[in-house]
Amino acid sequence: MKNYQLSRYMLLAFSFLVLICSHAQVKTDAKPKSILFDKDDVMDITLSGSLKELMNDRSSDQSSYHPLNLLYKQAENMEQSLSVEVKTRGHFRKMKENCNYPPLLLHFFPTDPLKASVFNGQDKVKLVMPCQGEEFLVKEWLVYKLYNLFTPLSFRARLVKVKLEDTKKPKLMLPFYGILLEEEKQVARRNQLVDITRKVNPAQTDRETYLQMAVFEYFIGNTDWSVQYQQNIKLMAKDSIEIPFTIPYDFDHSGFVGAPYAKPAEELEMSNIKERRYRGFCMPDLKGFDKTLVKFNSLKTDIYQLVTHCKLLDAKNIKNIIQFLDDFYTTINSSKMWQKDFAYPCDPNGTGNVVIKGLKVD
Repeated sequence: MKNYQLSRYMLLAFSFLVLICSHAQVKTDAKPKSILFDKDDVMDITLSGSLKELMNDRSSDQSSYHPLNLLYKQAENMEQSLSVEVKTRGHFRKMKENCNYPPLLLHFFPTDPLKASVFNGQDKVKLVMPCQGEEFLVKEWLVYKLYNLFTPLSFRARLVKVKLEDTKKPKLMLPFYGILLEEEKQVARRNQLVDITRKVNPAQTDRETYLQMAVFEYFIGNTDWSVQYQQNIKLMAKDSIEIPFTIPYDFDHSGFVGAPYAKPAEELEMSNIKERRYRGFCMPDLKGFDKTLVKFNSLKTDIYQLVTHCKLLDAKNIKNIIQFLDDFYTTINSSKMWQKDFAYPCDPNGTGNVVIKGLKVD
């Protein structure tokens, strides 16, 4: 009799556990699907409101949210209006002395109009604004698209044409290109990962994705990143104790983009951003790069096509980018050249172990 009661209690406990798990699964699956980054066409958006107050809110302290209206065209040219709140964000590009427009953070309210829009499923979305010329922003968007070719462990980006309308002081302002960036939470959810915020040594990250990321940064000529301080790098893992993956973002200081304000940190002792410097950790056994270099070569055709088919850049910009890419492929297909460059972090007399911390070094 006692065994029967015990079995009955165990069955009830198991049924209760199944019910809880089932409920949790339903709750997870109920997440609204985001379609904003499923298309590549340029979307027109209009931000209207007290824009002067927003654009002047660039202090080093925490910026405030400002109520604005976002208007965009849906299918069949139907206009959709959404109430949002927007604030300035960032560091270098936020400062007036550096950029014409600060980067913005759009916060969407969970309303019925949002559910019926292309922004359904969005919470807070970064909007990258042109700093000192639209062509540099378009090239940064291209870098995001290039990294998407390598891995789904990457931020998706959507190019938009932005029109600003100040309702308090109306004046004619020409629209310009901007970049909407996928939320970190969505990158994590799409890859079934969680954010990692703890400090991590580069050698303690997933080796394959780290090498792919580090060589990609070398590929675009970017030195403005570090894993230790999560400077322009996000860490994500299967759970909080698993080995994390490295996911790069913010590429405006790269040689590929060629922004006029970009320059390497002085402590790196580099002449300019067009000079490539591999900034991964020291790997005495260079055979570890073989798989990564094979992947770069396998994607070469797709990479060049993405650049040459970009109708938003003029012939001069495309020619310069192709020459920059040619130099990279010449290097990685010469054992002597790539081994010299990728062994640089092992040189005790070099600057390969300087760790970037924001706009400063540590």
